[in-house]
Formats: sequence, C-alpha cells, structure tokens
Amino acid sequence: MGLAEQLATYVDTLRFGDLSEEVVHTARQRIVDSMGCALGGMASAPSASIRAYATTLPDANAGIFFERKKVSPDMAAFLNATMVRYLDFNDGYFALEPGHPSDNIAACLAVAEAENLGGEDVILAMVIAYELQMRFQDAATLFRRGWDHVNFVTIGATLAVGKLLKLSPPQLVHALGMALNGHIAMRQVRSGQLSGWKGASAANATRNAVFCAYLARHGMTGPSDIFEGEMGFFAQVTGPIEIDPAEFGHRASQDFRIRLAKTKLYPTNGEMQTAVLAALALRKEIADIDAIQAIRVDTTDVGFKFLAKDKAKWRPTTRETADHSLPYTVARALLDGTITRATYDTSKLDDPRVLAVIDKITVHEDPVLAAQMPSLANRVTLTLADGRTLTREFGTTENPRINLADADIESKFRDFASDHFDEEQTAAALAACWRFGETTRVADFLSKFVMDARA
Repeated sequence: MGLAEQLATYVDTLRFGDLSEEVVHTARQRIVDSMGCALGGMASAPSASIRAYATTLPDANAGIFFERKKVSPDMAAFLNATMVRYLDFNDGYFALEPGHPSDNIAACLAVAEAENLGGEDVILAMVIAYELQMRFQDAATLFRRGWDHVNFVTIGATLAVGKLLKLSPPQLVHALGMALNGHIAMRQVRSGQLSGWKGASAANATRNAVFCAYLARHGMTGPSDIFEGEMGFFAQVTGPIEIDPAEFGHRASQDFRIRLAKTKLYPTNGEMQTAVLAALALRKEIADIDAIQAIRVDTTDVGFKFLAKDKAKWRPTTRETADHSLPYTVARALLDGTITRATYDTSKLDDPRVLAVIDKITVHEDPVLAAQMPSLANRVTLTLADGRTLTREFGTTENPRINLADADIESKFRDFASDHFDEEQTAAALAACWRFGETTRVADFLSKFVMDARA
C-alpha cells in the first residue's frame, strides 16, 4: 500500500469521538486566534483584490467572512484564508519545515458551510489538516530545495475537506493526486521583495485542495503513485522521506499535532519572534537609543537566508517584505519598545530613524543556534558608546509565553475585533468560538461575525 492509500485510510477511519476534550479545546483556541487574525487582515490590499473579483461571481453556498455574500467553497477558502494569513500573526509550527497549519481552517469552514455540516465535522477536519501538514513538516524540508511550505498545506487541506465531503479512500487518493500533481508552489514567493502573493500562497493551496476534492467526488481520477512514482512528490520535491501514518495521533495516544501549534506573540515572521523578545528585553536596559553604536544579530542559517540575506530586507518597501525583515524588525523593536500591527505600515518603512538604526545592524549565521532547531533561537548584542556590550538570547522551546492561555488568545481577538465590532457582537462571536463543536450549522456560527448582523 502506497503512502497516499495509507493517508486515505487514516483519514477515513478517524472519528470525532476519537478526540479528547483537550484536543477539541485546542481546536477552539485555533478558531478564536484565526478569526481574530482574519479581522486584522480583512482590509488588506491582497484581500481587497480577491474580494473585488469574488463579488463579480454568482452567489453560491459558502460565505465570505464578515459579509453576507456567498461564493463557491473554493473561492471562499481562497479569500478567507488570505485574510487569516495576511498579518503573519496566525499560528505556526517549525520542524524540518516551517508552516502555518491554521491556513487550513478557512477551507474547512467553507466546505462545511456549503455541505450544511456542523462544528464537530469542522473540528475533526481541522485536526486532520493539522496532523497531516505538521507530520510532513516533521519529516521533510522543502525550503532548502526551493519549494514552498504550502505544498504541505495542499496535502492537509485536500484530505481534510475530502473528509468533510465523505470521500471514499480511493476518492481521497485521487483528490490528493490531482492536487499535488497540478499545484506545486515555489519558494520564490518568500524571496527578494515580497508581494501580496506571500499571504495568498497558502490560501491558494487550500483553494486547489477544495477544487480537487469536489472533482474527485464527481468521479475525476488523479495520477497514481503521487508520492513514490518515478516522477512523483518524493523524487521531484522532497527527496526520500520516512513518514508512517501508524504513528499519527489516534484515540489511544491522543498525540495529535494540533496540540503543538504555537500562537504568535507578534505579527511577524515566526523565525523572528525570539529576535523581537531579545531586542525588547535589551530596550528596557538602555536609556538612550542613540547610545547604541553597533547591533549584532546572531541567527540560524534559516533566519539569515530568508530574513536578512536579500538586499530588499535591508530597505523594505512593502509590508510583506518588512514583516520578513530581521534588520527592520529588530530596529523597530529597539526604537518603539514594541511590535504591533502598525509596525509594518508602509508609511513607516522609510522613517529616517529606523533606517539609521538598520545601518548599525549586522546579521550573522551561528551554527550553534542552528543546531538548536527546531527551537527558533536568536541572539541580539548591543555595543554602547561607553564600551559596554549587552546581550540577550531567546529560543522557542524554553519560552512558555509562545503557548498562550485562553485569556491571552481572547485578548488578541478583542484587539482585532475592537476595530469592527461593539462589545455585544465581540462577546457573541467569542462565545460562539468557545462553544464551537456544539454548533449544528457552520452557517449559524459564521453569522455571528457578519458586520451588519443585527441590522
């Protein structure tokens, strides 16, 4: 039995009743966090572009977040997932490959609404999507071979929405074959000056997943041996890997990967979270930013390659580039004493003060930090005018703040919601999230987030 068949068997046999209350609650946390991030990204330029196109399409059966307009499930997945992803504030997971498993949630909601399903169905599909994407992240590296991590989103999303569509194991295999063979994403989307597609790449993977799952339901067949074939995924994309679905989360072990997803503290690239922590800790120790003569940032080879190597990262001109710029982000943390959504407003990118601080920064690969991966460690060292040096280093594995409590996740949601909802609608939306799973119709859940709901 090939890997695709093994994955299909795993997905086909998993049931909501196999999930512990802890796993179900973790899924609810992911929903709160993702809907908050979507509120933050709804007015973004990429979301506006996709929405402008979506509104030209005939009404269908899957809602656009925060609106009454309904479109096809694949288009709803594309637009809604772009909103979730835009600010780079949704959850993350780093193993051999980085990624954002919450990129799958919008597709699960869109298909469940279209199929008139409920919260339990979505939670099960979410757990499947997280499990598959994160297990592949554990097993193989894509970025070192020039491919984007969203290729693993394609795997998770296809089988998750296939579960919602009640596809048989052979249909799941066909859907996966079509989705992978036809939609391999390159890593260039995160190199050089970043564009609006950076935040839409994963959303597009879920759009393709939904499209292929529906095709499989209606009898379309896909390429065979999609993983092991002579020109398949292993040969062309990942290289040989070992992945055993028998080791995935199940009823007895409850070792579901969704429990390991990290909630971001700051709206910036995941590999930079600890650099921000280090810079903010140092900022508290200096009275005058002008007293800094030099700033050295030691990071992993991954951090250097994707956050500092390109010239564009030293003079970012787009939000997407800035929130993937180690020099800009460290400079802003030292100047402002915080990193917020407003940190990356394009009006701030050419601030002479931040450019002057950037010019004091050097970034270096440190093999010791790289050896600590998947702990995303960064070290920041300041040399002051009086000759003193101050150093702070943080990694993710020893930092419990990366795993936020319910109250912290709810506070993050409220910060986003305050721009759009009054307290009554905010409370109703949060209550719906924390009760998700009891919801019998996803459409009723999404109605709590419509901007004109009470009108």
